[in-house]
Amino acid sequence: MADPRGFMKVRQRETQQRRPVPVRIMDWKEVYEARQEGTVLRRQASRCMDCGVPFCHHGCPLGNLIPEWNDLTRRGEGQDASERLHATNNFPEFTGRLCPAPCESACVLGINQPAVTIKQIEVSIAEEAFDAGWVEPLPPARLTGKTVAVVGSGPAGLAAAQQLTRIGHTVAVYERDDRIGGLLRYGIPDFKMEKDVIDRRLAQMQAEGTRFRTGVEVGKDVSWDQLRRRYDAVVIATGATVPRDLPIPGRHLDGVHYAMDYLVQSNRVVAGDTVPAQIDARGKHVVILGGGDTGADCIGTAHRQQAASVTTLAIGKQPPAERPAHQPWPMFPTLFEVATAHEEGGERTYLASTVEFVGENGRLAGIKVAETEYVDGRRLPKAGTERIIPADLVFLALGFTGAEPAGIAEQVQAGFDDRGNVSRDADYMTEVPGIFVAGDAGRGQSLIVWAIAEGRAAAAAVDRHLMGSTILPAPVAPTDRAITVL
Repeated sequence: MADPRGFMKVRQRETQQRRPVPVRIMDWKEVYEARQEGTVLRRQASRCMDCGVPFCHHGCPLGNLIPEWNDLTRRGEGQDASERLHATNNFPEFTGRLCPAPCESACVLGINQPAVTIKQIEVSIAEEAFDAGWVEPLPPARLTGKTVAVVGSGPAGLAAAQQLTRIGHTVAVYERDDRIGGLLRYGIPDFKMEKDVIDRRLAQMQAEGTRFRTGVEVGKDVSWDQLRRRYDAVVIATGATVPRDLPIPGRHLDGVHYAMDYLVQSNRVVAGDTVPAQIDARGKHVVILGGGDTGADCIGTAHRQQAASVTTLAIGKQPPAERPAHQPWPMFPTLFEVATAHEEGGERTYLASTVEFVGENGRLAGIKVAETEYVDGRRLPKAGTERIIPADLVFLALGFTGAEPAGIAEQVQAGFDDRGNVSRDADYMTEVPGIFVAGDAGRGQSLIVWAIAEGRAAAAAVDRHLMGSTILPAPVAPTDRAITVL
């Protein structure tokens, strides 16, 4: 076949010029070092100043009692520290691994020193609690006779389910996948969080009385109307799973995939499943579009599959290494971050606009990129700067655009806002009485700590709806967005 662009010659030349990547056999175990214990951890906890106004509270959507469990850690009172930590956070072992720690950005000590390593202390408390047997089931003293269905088993759904179960309602969690956990299970690679971390928490929830229904897709296997008739309340916690696409020439080529499709397949294989026609990066040149956490997860996964090369392209400018002036303390700043996956290798390129996916015979062979220039506030490819990067696989890690409307829109008849989220009022209720929404499905793609906070708040709203009042804490309101900068 004719090659009018001369692309294949360019590809061969650039591939030959690339430095060979040493073969490294990397396992899927968590990359983090063993939790700090004893004197080292206490010394770090002692740096907490017990501030008159602890801004770390405001930096955390859950309102974690950070100075209290820091002080208890300093004194070596691990069980009490665990109790204070669990008082506001159902799953500190998740957030201690996966949250970007906006609390540390708000730490008062961070004004002129490195902030207290709150996230490290948090996960250390949680791990010590599990190791010592302090994490026990907390079943309700009595049942209310009310039933609740939670659709979706990510952090928002699980938090809502645990809160509602403990207050005495009979709760069933519906999950369309074969295992409970949502993106915690299939979106987060094991090198960031091994899945036995999820399983031990699920064992606690089952002992408390929460029921799990896997392999059931609400809207298909069971209708939303059936759930409404069967349960006294329904919580939508399906997440924001519609990926953002990049509709440019060549998008149809074999080799261009959504990042989450790649990660889900990999996580299934690591779990022992067989995935036909798995997307495998072994020996291939991988390009990732998007510089967020999902992109970093793709980097680490591609390394473990022994990719020939891994390149990340971001359309915007490289963030600064230090807090910028327009994001002063205690705001959550946008900084240049180096995740463990970045430390493992690969190239990162900024101000790179993807113009076209190119290939031969329907198969991806590279992507045409250009420098990004800013014109009237818009990011556009700069003419005359185009070049072709060899690529066998491209993963789109460009974020998500909202909840999947199928089923919810037709069967629930709930509205959606202009951001693709399920509409809700100040009590987390949709336009349909008795149907609530929590987490990313209602607020859009966000942090795990926001998902847990919203699950707890939605549980309080559900309990109030069913019983007329509630003693459950509601750390956040669905319209409270100011706290996101802290």
